Amino acid sequence: MNPIKALLRKSPVKKENPARDGGHDSYEVASQYQLMWWKFKKHRIALIAAPLLIFMYLVAVFCEFFAPSLINVRYIDYKNAPPTKIHFTDKDGRLTAPYIYNVKMAVNKATFKREYTEDTSKAYPIKWFISADAYKKWGFLKSDIHLFGIERGPKDDFNVFIMGTDQYGRDLFSQILYGSQISLSFGFVSIIFTFVIGLLLGGISGYVGGVVDTVIQRAIDLISCIPTIPLWMSLAAALPRNWSAVNTYLGMVLIMSLIGWTGLARVVRGKILSVREEDFVLAARLNGGGDLYIINKHLIPSFTSYIIADVTRSIPVSILGETALSFLGLGLQAPVVSWGVLLQDSQNLETLALHPWLLWPAAFLIVTVLLFNFLGDGLRDAADPYK
Repeated sequence: MNPIKALLRKSPVKKENPARDGGHDSYEVASQYQLMWWKFKKHRIALIAAPLLIFMYLVAVFCEFFAPSLINVRYIDYKNAPPTKIHFTDKDGRLTAPYIYNVKMAVNKATFKREYTEDTSKAYPIKWFISADAYKKWGFLKSDIHLFGIERGPKDDFNVFIMGTDQYGRDLFSQILYGSQISLSFGFVSIIFTFVIGLLLGGISGYVGGVVDTVIQRAIDLISCIPTIPLWMSLAAALPRNWSAVNTYLGMVLIMSLIGWTGLARVVRGKILSVREEDFVLAARLNGGGDLYIINKHLIPSFTSYIIADVTRSIPVSILGETALSFLGLGLQAPVVSWGVLLQDSQNLETLALHPWLLWPAAFLIVTVLLFNFLGDGLRDAADPYK
């Protein structure tokens, strides 16, 4: 027998399985969203970013449970206290359950700085699912269970401060968790208005064309040529200072939406221009479908995947906008808690030199923006048929 044929018999060429990513479904009969999911699974960073973002939003929704302290609790004797040191070994160096010591504050007479030293006379074990300060979730669900904390005596006016305290003696970690409710929700709420305005005007611009298209595109050019941050600042400064926190929140959402719709409208217009002459659009028009009906029922669903990817990339922009305005004092103000409001305390050199832990909200903001960008990259690659 020919040795080449014998080798081929022993080592047959493996044919690529068309259903290797989709179980029993093949690529030929898979839907658009199945194909997107199979391609999205290949983007490892996006697969990590998605569950992390889901976890962050779950923590924000149930922040009262995850926070060791309540939002309005102040520890007067622990203002600008550094992060609590957590011990995992006893005095003999043996591994033990985590515990902390109370700290005592004293003013250095030479530098007039507050200095905190550990009081090792009594250890406080850190316990899970501990019963502590009572709270109401959504205004009616009563509970006093916190994820972790310490058992305090009647004279103990302190807690475990993972990230230290601020100038008012509030636990910074708890404040960050409470602030995530406003900062993380802001991106989704503002993107709803941006989504509606961008889809509507972009769809009309690309489908109708003519004078309507010219007017909408010149309006987009006008908004785009104005620097974003000064435009945010000028519109936010026009909001009345006597507005309630809810009105200010909605006003900032409206500002972000009126500025941020331009990018989505350009994407929608370009996609509609590429498909509006297709046969299915002509068939819908001959069947008596109106312009808005064709745009909403036929054109926009044909590139929904691209819209999802673009919206995902726009959410962190809205979060950064709220943080920037609140940081500059033009957005939300105390006693409202958001990441931007918390960062107001870090606007001076003294904070960077003496209390660097007050910059922790910035770290949470950076991580959130990166995760959204990674998720947007994965969705964009999954929605692109040429990749």
